[in-house]
Amino acid sequence: MAKKDKKKPVINRQWCKGCGICVEFCPEDALALDEMEKSNLAYPDKCNSCGMCELRCPDLAIELQ
Repeated sequence: MAKKDKKKPVINRQWCKGCGICVEFCPEDALALDEMEKSNLAYPDKCNSCGMCELRCPDLAIELQ
């Protein structure tokens, strides 16, 4: 049986204000702020698709896709 692909966070960089809330709530430390102080899925292999980043983003800049 084929393994179902997990959804990963997609970050709308125009909406992200770089507050870092998603980074702090990520239980797997998959997110980080980049050189532009925007959220970034720095370690996609660590992401467990829990959705905490999407849930906690105050700017609705993150969506699991």
